[in-house]
Parts: sequence; C-alpha cells; structure tokens
Amino acid sequence: MKAGYLSQYFTGVAIKNLSAVEADPYSSNQHEFNGVSGLKRIFGQPQGKVKFNTKFIYLNDYDDEPITADGFLTWYDARENNPKRSECRLYFPTTQVSTCAAAGDLLVIGLRPDKSVLVIIAENGSTIGNQIRWLFGFSNETHPGFSIRGELESEQDRIAFASRIILEQIGITVEDSEETYLDDMISRFGEKFPSTYDFSRYARSTLRDIEPLDDADAALIAWIEREEILFRTFEKHLVGERLRKGFVDDVEGFIAFSLSVQNRRKSRVGYALENHLEQIFSIYNINYSRTKITENKSKPDFIFPSIEKYHDNSFNPLLLTMLGVKSTCKDRWRQVLSEADKIEYKHLLTLETAISENQTNEMRERNLQLVLPKSLHSTYTDAQRSWLIDVATFIDVVKERQIRAGII
Repeated sequence: MKAGYLSQYFTGVAIKNLSAVEADPYSSNQHEFNGVSGLKRIFGQPQGKVKFNTKFIYLNDYDDEPITADGFLTWYDARENNPKRSECRLYFPTTQVSTCAAAGDLLVIGLRPDKSVLVIIAENGSTIGNQIRWLFGFSNETHPGFSIRGELESEQDRIAFASRIILEQIGITVEDSEETYLDDMISRFGEKFPSTYDFSRYARSTLRDIEPLDDADAALIAWIEREEILFRTFEKHLVGERLRKGFVDDVEGFIAFSLSVQNRRKSRVGYALENHLEQIFSIYNINYSRTKITENKSKPDFIFPSIEKYHDNSFNPLLLTMLGVKSTCKDRWRQVLSEADKIEYKHLLTLETAISENQTNEMRERNLQLVLPKSLHSTYTDAQRSWLIDVATFIDVVKERQIRAGII
C-alpha cells in the first residue's frame, strides 16, 4: 500500500462490459458474472464458498446521487472436488443496483484492503463510465472476460484533484492532508473558515515557485490541488474539535452541522476555481468582470472585457467573450448557454475528465467551446482533443480580442 495512490483504497480491480445474461433477469437467472477466471489474481483460488461483504453502486450522468445497496459476493469453485479441472464462479444477489443494470453497462469489481468489495455499474456510454475507466487505468477496448489490474501504484494511479472527485462519486473519501500548515492556518484564521477568496489567496501563497506566466495551465491545477489539500486539513481539525465538544441530545444541531459541512464541500470548489482563474487573468493583464448581471438576471462567471462593454450597444459583440466555470459539469453545462445572449460562441472551463463524446458533440452543436487545463486533455478521445482548448489558448483568444478593441 502506497499513500497517495489507488493502492491505498484498492488491492485489485477488474473491469468488463455486462452481457445480456448478466444484466437482464429475463434472459437468465444465473446471477453469476461470466469470464471470471482472471479474478483469481484478485480473490485467489477459493476454498469452499467465500463470501465478501459488498457495496453495490449504480451510476449515470443524470441522477445527482448514485443508487446503492449492501450485499455480498460469493466466490467459489464449481468443480472443487475435481482434481483436474477448476471452474470458478462469482455469484451476486438481486439488488436495486442489479435491476438497474443493462447489457453493455460498465462493470467494475474492486477489492478493498479490508477484504470488502466495491461493485460499480455505470451506464453504457456515460461520462462517469469513461471517468471510472480512466481512474483505474483501463482503455476503451472491450473483449470477453475481465481486464485485471493489481498493484495500482504507477504514476497513472497517483491521486490528484481529478481522480479525487471521481473517487468521492463512488463513495470513497480520500484521506489527504498537509499537517505542516495546520498551525499556521489556526494562527491566521482561528477556529473558523475564512472566506473562500481569502483561503484561495492563502493556498497560492504556499506555492511561491508557481509562475502562471510560464504555464497558466499548470499553475491552475497546482493551486486548486493545494487548496483542496489545505481545506481538507483544516476541515478535519475544525470538525474534529466540534465533534469532541459533542451534541448531547441536540439532534437538530447535529443534523444542521452535518449539512453545513456537506454544503461547504460542494460549494467551495467552484468558487475556488473562479478565484484562481481571476488571479491568472489579473497576472496576464486581462480585463474582465466577474458575476455581473447580463439579461434576465443571469450572472455569467466571467465577461471580457467588462460588463460595461457588454451593455454598450456600440461595442462590437464579436470582441466580447463569456466564460462559464464549473468544476464538474454533468448535465449542468447547459446552464451557461442562456447567460449572455449577445455572445453567440461561449466558453466553459471545467476540471471534468473524460466527458462523453455525445455530450461534447452537443456542446459543439450549441456553439459552446470546452476549456480544460492541458493535463486533463489526455482523458479525452483523439477526436475530442482536436477540438478542446487549454487555459493558455483561451487567454490568447481573449487578449487578441482586447487588443483589437484597443483595450490593452
């Protein structure tokens, strides 16, 4: 087990696409996965019927929360008494997750260090399915039986910001901290979180060697990763202190506190991303307005060169630029389409990996250009990469328009 890598959470992973007999209860009642001989690399040769406590998860791109169920897998050799032949089988029970499955869906079986198992089923062709393939280092090539990975300690398996997001979608909280900064954060901020703006600025101050003028894409990723680690470190301290005080019989107080922790986690990442982008734009001397009102009380994340120029009917609309910012997209990317009516071709920056081709094709049809830090482009297909742009390219587009407008 190596800290900071997938091996910290999985000792082995297997992946395949479900067949009809595995997914459709009307096709078969076998309740066993096919092509499991390779699973001996993960589970070993069974002695009798070996049961694994299992959490089942079903994921798609449309539901905010996954469907989950607790159960078990049974690993056994159907020919255990035959000295010349082995026929291993893996039995699964009927759950709400298995009833959602369909032929072609992605199946992932992961053995955890505590010998429990996580079974993930992701809808065929979904973005989350693509992301899980990327997370565990599997290609999109399909073949009968399982593809297997053990060890999980290569550079591909190092847990960074993008992989942390995917792990948390499958119910795994990444334990990551930077304790060397804890005393400094307590000294600066006391026993409460500062504003997101101030915390983002603090995170950048701990990475003095980062120079956005050299590489804006790398700077953005470095800053957001550092802020995430510092946030989790400080949150662990603050939440721990509150839990040590206890809630006695204050059930409502406990629920309110729990919700506040969850809501802060969900909301702060998007604001942090905007904060770091704002710093990059300032360093590049780019003019912008942040979250100002356009039509119908919409508030796009960034308007270039300014909201005043946006509302100036004499200003050439072809020299206006709009950038929406979403740390993750899912189906929410469509929200930015109506946020600046005067701008026909809009931009959206995200940290979302491996968005499906169906969704990126729709983005192109809707005149929405996707912007991603350069290091995330490799999670997309060749056809998608030819269309994507990185942060540096986006900056060049905006600067060129502002030069043409005589603003810089």
